[in-house]
Amino acid sequence: MRILKLFDVARNVSNCVIRRNFVRNFGDGGTRMARFSPIDPSSFSRPDLAVVTNIKLSLKVHFDQKIFSGNCDLTVKKLHENVNEVVLDVKDLDIESIYETETNTKCKYTLSQPVGEFGSELAIEIPPKEVNNYIFTINYKTRPHASGLQWLEPEQTAGKKHPYVFSQFQAIHARSFLPCQDTPYVKTKYEALINAPTDLSVVMSAIRDATKPMIGYNLHHFKQDVPIQSYLIAIAIGALESRKIGPRSTVWAEKEFIEMAANEFANTEKQLKTAEDICGPYVWGIYDLLVLPPSFPFGGMENPCLTFVTPTLLAGDRSLANVVAHEIAHSWTGNLVTNANFEHFWLNEGFTVFIERKILGRLESPQVQDFDAYGGTVELKEAIKVMGSNNPLTNLVVNLTGVHPDDAFSRVPYEKGQTFLRYLENTVGGPAVFEPFLRKYFDTYKYRSLTTDEFKAFFIEYFSSTPEIKNIEWNKWLHTPGMPPVIPDYDKTLLKTIDEMKQRWLNWDEKSGPVPFSGDEITSIQKIQLLQDIFESEPQPIKKLEVLEEKFKFTEVQNAEIKFRWLRIGIKAKWEKIVDPALNWVNEVGRMKYCRPLYRDFYNWEEMRAKAIQNFQDNRKNMMHVSAYTIAHDLRLKE
Repeated sequence: MRILKLFDVARNVSNCVIRRNFVRNFGDGGTRMARFSPIDPSSFSRPDLAVVTNIKLSLKVHFDQKIFSGNCDLTVKKLHENVNEVVLDVKDLDIESIYETETNTKCKYTLSQPVGEFGSELAIEIPPKEVNNYIFTINYKTRPHASGLQWLEPEQTAGKKHPYVFSQFQAIHARSFLPCQDTPYVKTKYEALINAPTDLSVVMSAIRDATKPMIGYNLHHFKQDVPIQSYLIAIAIGALESRKIGPRSTVWAEKEFIEMAANEFANTEKQLKTAEDICGPYVWGIYDLLVLPPSFPFGGMENPCLTFVTPTLLAGDRSLANVVAHEIAHSWTGNLVTNANFEHFWLNEGFTVFIERKILGRLESPQVQDFDAYGGTVELKEAIKVMGSNNPLTNLVVNLTGVHPDDAFSRVPYEKGQTFLRYLENTVGGPAVFEPFLRKYFDTYKYRSLTTDEFKAFFIEYFSSTPEIKNIEWNKWLHTPGMPPVIPDYDKTLLKTIDEMKQRWLNWDEKSGPVPFSGDEITSIQKIQLLQDIFESEPQPIKKLEVLEEKFKFTEVQNAEIKFRWLRIGIKAKWEKIVDPALNWVNEVGRMKYCRPLYRDFYNWEEMRAKAIQNFQDNRKNMMHVSAYTIAHDLRLKE
């Protein structure tokens, strides 16, 4: 990360010069958005001058208004004598008043005009005081359209009786829930007191300290004693039930899904223990899971103590539970050790996919680990094809000046990052050499945030006596767009059966006799890859697809990965009978992994483009902000 020189700090703070204008004029006559702060281009905050060290929330949920109201106490430490402001991020918050708590002094503050989806800068004047530590109480309300919250009416839930609200703050949406330094550079402990109706459960990314019954409502107290970044604060309130699934784990869900969820995630403790063997001690105490309603936009979200997961993982055969291994891996890669800002997102996600596959390899086999890595390479190729091979957002390290992190989100940091780490592991001598390095890395940088340059320096120092590292072309890997310069030689044992079945599929047609396979010859994960390979082939004849649908009922299968690929095969073939099932499904699920490619496929089918756009516009009110925002861009709609 860039560390400000002392004279830079003095120049910035001696007259309290905090930037208010975030658009700059350039000599070419154009205007471009500037970096909001030296540390993070997506955050207005200045933790290099005054940093938040603790957060205490006291909030009441109002389902009738779709808001939270109350206050947050921010403990702030001044890092330089001349600083007289603490700078925070906010988005669509109604600030009512701000006090310095210990002196009960009402504070002056300024709020900048909103800058697109980034929100506003909130600068609070720091009153004179002999010590450099302060507690500010900010009284505020959220707004009904807060981008980090999803409000569901009772009819949108499985039970149909009670409302539901849940959060998704990554990448920079915590600022729509509380005033904060909304950058992963800053890590704080937090606690929360939540006032909610008695017939609803409250869960958070923290340890439940107590629940106190009151007249008409309950007060729920939570504490997170491990410092975390703002996007890991999480909350969900709804009619939930729970089941114990291990010594450290409980699964939460609506009662309609709870038994299925308990069965699907029964191996969580095995995954957790395997991760500890690879990464070191698990520091978060509990590892619970919450199965959210279908509108949740991601496969999972690694909120500490409480991973959020999509119901699309409920395949019935535990074949998609590797997503839980991914979120478990985040307990070290992203939560314990964190990217300093989202230009270095691969330090979170590339490492996480790398560890996830190590867990898979130990619990299944090295062949399954490499089979999954091969599938990831296929997904990476498609992502780069869609984005463009020269797109700078396909670099591992990206420039997010003026670019919202949601607009940069793709499979690239996940799969290109994993590929780079696998390459590094092979370069230094394999897992037996690389895994001790991983544990040292996690232990050295725990509770901290870092940049790619810091990782690179640590790697080079650790392997300084390994001559092979001199051949690593860092610039090609980190700062060059497109596919990775090297693809590891993965074990392709499990691909042989798929290649043979693919040829049988492609060579068969409805006139040449019965379908020449039953589907029982291969596992669920192999079926997924088979359908992916067929999707990447030439468009299939519609009559052939009709026979296969009649036999296998792909549009009705519970496994979302299989259904997703079958729908894409049908759309690519311009099979009109697949249109309504596909649009109905994207209306049911909010997971961007499925919705975005399907909407892009419809956009490329000119005759169905208008129908898909109308379907999106009719249903976007049921989507979480990040899903609606990114799909609107995919459909080239003006926001």
